[in-house]
Amino acid sequence: MLAYVLRRLALIVPTLFGIMLISFAIIQIVPGGPVERMVSMLSGNAGGGGDLGGPAPSFNAGASQYRGSQGLDPAFIASLRKQYGFDKPVYEQFWLMIKNYATFSFGQSYFRDTPVTTLIAEKLPVSISIGLWVMLLSYAISIPLGIRKAVKDGSFFDGWTSAVIVIGYAIPGFTLGILLITLFAGSAFWQIFPNGRLVSDNWNELSLWGKIADYAWHMTLPLIAMGVSAFATLTMMTKNAFLDEIRKQYVLTARMKGLSPRRVLYGHVFRNAMLIVIASFPAAFIAALFTGSLLIEQTFELNGLGRLNYESVINRDYPVVLASIYILALVALVINLATDLIYMFVDPRIDFEAREV
Repeated sequence: MLAYVLRRLALIVPTLFGIMLISFAIIQIVPGGPVERMVSMLSGNAGGGGDLGGPAPSFNAGASQYRGSQGLDPAFIASLRKQYGFDKPVYEQFWLMIKNYATFSFGQSYFRDTPVTTLIAEKLPVSISIGLWVMLLSYAISIPLGIRKAVKDGSFFDGWTSAVIVIGYAIPGFTLGILLITLFAGSAFWQIFPNGRLVSDNWNELSLWGKIADYAWHMTLPLIAMGVSAFATLTMMTKNAFLDEIRKQYVLTARMKGLSPRRVLYGHVFRNAMLIVIASFPAAFIAALFTGSLLIEQTFELNGLGRLNYESVINRDYPVVLASIYILALVALVINLATDLIYMFVDPRIDFEAREV
């Protein structure tokens, strides 16, 4: 077990290096950039970000080839390139980035004049609140419900719950969010829940239970909007996984031996069926934490990582973009390792250490 964990941890380093190399290379060839955007802003073009329809513009210390820089001093363009670190060779830029990222030093945002770590730390509570609670609630509800549906397959209970699940899955999260805001956040009907921010302005003045209630009050609508589709997917996945195992020969053999239905279900079927559910955890967690919350954050006016990353891509704020990719990749690799360990805990017959990595 220890040798396997150490090997997996050692593989994280070259994997991260490869991910960052590819990401850095893509950024080098993407049209536009922070210098182009700044020149465009100074030239009065609010749309900045470069000519996205053509080849990437280039600069040199003498005269700029970027059409938006006409009328600007070439020396000023050169100073902008130096300010953003683009005066160095590409390989030197990449090596400096890798050395800094190894110590979690992500530098300054190009356009916010704030350390990247500060920006991410400010937005992280929103994304964690949404992603973590969606995951916990969906797993806590979907797994028992999916097991129940598998046991009661074909019954009235299975039929009406499937209808509800299909309807929930068909409704996009942001569409449901807009509907909830319209109905319950004062847009047209009732002012029951707030819209925007995680807590109220007087949160620090509230008691412990008051803070918990206020936090839950603010999180109710975003969690419903984002959790419905995750809940539907996981429930059907759990049901199908258990149905597939229940129909296998070893289950029939266990029943013929006189084992109770509960012991057959949780003593034999559970560990095999849950492997498929566990396998979906890393992708679901990453999606909920970093990507799946973008539209929800925009709908409910919450400033989380999804919204930060989207704005950073639009603004060509490369330090924020690359730092987010680095953290996302690192978290994904660690979660994948944790998933393998959970595999071995759920089913002791699985032994990754016996396999060659």
